Amino acid sequence: MPDTEFDPERVVVRDKRRLDPESGELREVPGETATEPAGQTPPAPAGDETPEQLAEEEDKLAAELTADLQRLSAEYANYRKRVERDRLAMVEAATAGLLGGLLPLLDDIERARQHDDLTGAFRSVGEGLEALTDKLGLQRFGAVGEPFDPQVHEAVMAAEPDPSASVAVCAQVLQPGFRLASGRVLRPARVAVAEPAAPPAPSVDTEL
Repeated sequence: MPDTEFDPERVVVRDKRRLDPESGELREVPGETATEPAGQTPPAPAGDETPEQLAEEEDKLAAELTADLQRLSAEYANYRKRVERDRLAMVEAATAGLLGGLLPLLDDIERARQHDDLTGAFRSVGEGLEALTDKLGLQRFGAVGEPFDPQVHEAVMAAEPDPSASVAVCAQVLQPGFRLASGRVLRPARVAVAEPAAPPAPSVDTEL
């Protein structure tokens, strides 16, 4: 076996560690380059939209905001209408309750007028009360000769048939009716109703 002598100058040590033991940084290995995985492309940097894309997004956002504003405006308009309608209904109900309680007094004033008893201080009070109810929208209705309407008239008795009438009419007003200017009836008019008279039977010629 040949005798070999160790030569320290011929020993070569290669450090293949990827990290530098002193700095801790990654070493660059000759012949190696960083490459992207096959089949993948680097993502486009954020905010790299074209002017056309930006304009389209702005138009879409403006359309959404406009639609939201229109919806809110319509909802608010409906809310205001509903509140106003409820307010008017409450005012009408309160007015109807007040005027309904005054109807017997108005009947007494009218009867006193018909009997020439509406004089002196009573006349001033009566006319003042009637003026107030007129201002609040109270309307008197019911007149002889007007067509009978079961929606506003209450038939309490039948009168003689009216030969000149083509429909049932009010032949007599026993108690006037009252309603508000809105058409709400507070009290129907109590009337006597006359039906149209039957036409006379045709004469029969009996000549032979």
